Amino acid sequence: MSFLGNLLWLILGGLVIALIYFIVGLLFCVSIIGIPFGLQLMKLGVLALSPFGKDIATNPSFNGCLSIFMNVLWFLIGGWNVALLHLGIGLICLITIIGIPFALQHFKLALVAVFPFGSTMV
Repeated sequence: MSFLGNLLWLILGGLVIALIYFIVGLLFCVSIIGIPFGLQLMKLGVLALSPFGKDIATNPSFNGCLSIFMNVLWFLIGGWNVALLHLGIGLICLITIIGIPFALQHFKLALVAVFPFGSTMV
């Protein structure tokens, strides 16, 4: 079931979302200061390629002061924009019954887009 969901996800826009994450992540990696943010965007891109069958968990070893600081900085730089985008697309997907699983995946991506530091894919 997750294979079919991921295939439909890619066809219906997931590939475009993942490519945007990868391109912006590469742009962030151009500067030394932006490398941590670029790596988190790459993580979001990998999750956007196949969100069905994956779950998000917080890693207890990354819940220090640096992780909290980076999450706050990420949120101020533009993480809230990405989260609002996923929430908006998720709400649009909720209109139809067929779109409900895709909406849930967008909500999962929105949660990771708000606080990417310290979260891992399981």
